[in-house]
Amino acid sequence: MALSYQSTRGGQQGVSASQAILQGLALDGGLFMPTEIPKLEVSLDQLAAMTYQETAYEVMRLFLTDYTEEELKSCIARAYDSKFDTEEIAPLVKAGGIYYLELFHGKTIAFKDMALSILPHLMTTAAKKNHVDKEIVILTATSGDTGKAAMAGFADVPGTRIIVFYPKNGVSPVQELQMRTQKGDNTSVVAIRGNFDDAQSGVKKLFGDEEFNRLLNEKGFQFSSANSINIGRLVPQIVYYVYAYAKLLENREIAEGETINVAVPTGNFGNILAAYLAKQMGIPIGKLICASNDNKVLYDFFTTGTYDRNREFILTNSPSMDILISSNLERLIYLSAGCDAAVNARLMEELSVSGKYTVTPQMREKMKDFWGGYADWEADAGEIRSVFEDTGYLMDTHTGVASAVCRRYAAETGDQAKMVVASTASPYKFSRSVMEALKGRQEEADEFRLIDEMSALSGIPIPQAVEEIRSAPIRHSRECGRDEMKAEVADILGI
Repeated sequence: MALSYQSTRGGQQGVSASQAILQGLALDGGLFMPTEIPKLEVSLDQLAAMTYQETAYEVMRLFLTDYTEEELKSCIARAYDSKFDTEEIAPLVKAGGIYYLELFHGKTIAFKDMALSILPHLMTTAAKKNHVDKEIVILTATSGDTGKAAMAGFADVPGTRIIVFYPKNGVSPVQELQMRTQKGDNTSVVAIRGNFDDAQSGVKKLFGDEEFNRLLNEKGFQFSSANSINIGRLVPQIVYYVYAYAKLLENREIAEGETINVAVPTGNFGNILAAYLAKQMGIPIGKLICASNDNKVLYDFFTTGTYDRNREFILTNSPSMDILISSNLERLIYLSAGCDAAVNARLMEELSVSGKYTVTPQMREKMKDFWGGYADWEADAGEIRSVFEDTGYLMDTHTGVASAVCRRYAAETGDQAKMVVASTASPYKFSRSVMEALKGRQEEADEFRLIDEMSALSGIPIPQAVEEIRSAPIRHSRECGRDEMKAEVADILGI
């Protein structure tokens, strides 16, 4: 049966999956959500025998119902292929009593590859299905990882262009080099003088600028998004939580039906929301542990019921989590309000006007699956160092936050359920911070000397994604102020 999509703010209904993917953001500024969360139609025992690609099909076909079997299987096959350096695509590694779900084995060594490897195929298929005759302009804000992964996915894809905005001085050196050296005649990267929230707000403003969108339309362009506000980003993320449970079952680490907990380093809320949706589909997940760094707006929200972005923005050693406006939280707010778009729209308006909102006790009760925690740099560094010293397993700074928080959760609650931590990036992506965590001091060496030292210390081969930027030429050097994003887009598109 066809599943349709509607805006979390009520302005659009009856939208097909392919239309929602093409559009990215709803016309009223809301996010697309399906009219219902489908249940898995295969048993856990059947899932345990499936490959990643087979699991992806069983999950995604339930959400993307206007794609044919042939179309969807083709998208999956082209996405999850030899560009991943492990056959499992998302292997589980046990260290120190925790299962780390490694989501960084794709082309850009971060978890964004898991969804952004397939989004270009879903989008170009959607364009053909809907007879789109305009060039699709992917407009995206990044806190470090989405930008590179999206550009790698869309580079030289016919009928598309991609423009990425990132916060100058707000990403790691490796993240910045990956973006600024990106090949592809249709790729553009712009550093903004501001933080990620400025970039994300600017992108949303451009989506909602009716006059500018009319001009784009006249010139043969239409906007779409590669951020997790796009349902085509979110649905593929559900897959790896389903797969993780199935692999634990296959490896006899758990009994069928046994409940596990999941901890996710969280900024924009999309990755942990995907785990929540996996639970709604029937995967036995208990607590969803939302791990924040010093920008602990989500921790405060789950503790108090008030979301308040009116606070200092802190640059941390886990920059992809340096976010104060968690866009995907809107989808959870909408669900917790019983899919009442008017309630959600009112709260989002409060956030826009005053920078904060408070949910009702009834809504908080519907979010009881979530547990918020945070780890500062001292706790993060201590976790990275102690796990490496005890087990030889090396994690990046974002995974370190989640690992530290999940241990705190177990200690405070006594919950002994097995724990899966979403390991979101290779430690090589944040080499300076990881080496400083291991050594307990600041490092003066340049980035690539630290990378070589990390390889010698850990025995982990340096990923190709890092080696290829060592001597790659800088191809992108655009920079603008936070209020100059529209002019920059117009210049890039020649309008």
